Amino acid sequence: MDRQAERTTHRTIMEPSRFLMALAAMFVALFSVQSVQASSLLDNQKYAAIVVDADTQEVLYARNADAARHPASITKVMTLMLAFEEIDAGRLSFDDRVYFSAHAASQPPSKLGIGKGGWITVEQAVRLLTTKSANDVAVALAERVAGSETAFAQRMTEKARELGMNATAFYNASGLPNAAHSTTARDLATMSAALMRDFPHYYAFFSQRSYNMGGKYFPNHNRLLGKVVGLDGIKTGYTNASGFTLAASAQRDGTRLITIVLGAPSSRARNDNVASLTEAGFEVLRDRRSGTRTTVASLMNEPEPVFELWNGPATAQGSAPGEPFSEDEELKFDPTSSLDLPAALSPFAPAGSSFQSFSWLR
Repeated sequence: MDRQAERTTHRTIMEPSRFLMALAAMFVALFSVQSVQASSLLDNQKYAAIVVDADTQEVLYARNADAARHPASITKVMTLMLAFEEIDAGRLSFDDRVYFSAHAASQPPSKLGIGKGGWITVEQAVRLLTTKSANDVAVALAERVAGSETAFAQRMTEKARELGMNATAFYNASGLPNAAHSTTARDLATMSAALMRDFPHYYAFFSQRSYNMGGKYFPNHNRLLGKVVGLDGIKTGYTNASGFTLAASAQRDGTRLITIVLGAPSSRARNDNVASLTEAGFEVLRDRRSGTRTTVASLMNEPEPVFELWNGPATAQGSAPGEPFSEDEELKFDPTSSLDLPAALSPFAPAGSSFQSFSWLR
């Protein structure tokens, strides 16, 4: 074989090897980027997230899901739910006028900008809240329903308690900053499930990508609509106190997931995290149907959530009376008694599982 042929043969043999090495390097880089992004979010003190099967209420993923957080404009979902109740009860119609008081007109952006005495219809208000997320519209609608924003906020909190959102307190209709206005990722998942369960006939409002009112175009702040397969809502939010928030829902093959992300440092980080968590949630369910058990955390290249056992009643809820066990303390329980596990453990401990020992999780 002459030298030219040898060089050609050598190059032909080596090029696939170089290609495979480059491909491997690319995957390592992508894996590293995803790991860094996940790590940076987990280190963010404002961050909280949860992924829930909307039909079974099974928690597929939870991070700081019960920690107090500011919901920002996700608040407007509850504002709309109370308006939907009024419409279904016949006390309000989509054609009714919503007038702007001085208080409503004075709200800071994001806002429609209608002055005192101006009005829009209820339907316009609903569409503006799900797209523009206008704070002045939220207050005007609240005043139309309850007479004042304060009275409306009380009704919002009462509705939250009715739904089992026991860690939530609403103090305004918009989600603008208020130190006492707080919720949790888990409570927002509960609210999102209630929205779709109780008002399926209005849910399409949350899927509209834009709204044109009198020639003025308002794009939906939820940029994941049309970009994540099956994602059809629900509501974004942002304040300095809350960080970037999003309550999202997606449906595929008859299964619907709810994904809540709070406290992200940017809209891109929030959107990327919601998209990744949603994809991982559906992958977990697909794997389960094929007999493989995976978790959202493992697919996200994250450590599994930590659960602590507390001395007190037989519970692993992490909020039972008593102090945490120390590592040198022996854990004893009656094997004939029951031990209630939080929903977040269900991917690891199916119903009917038995336990002979416990390990410390750190």
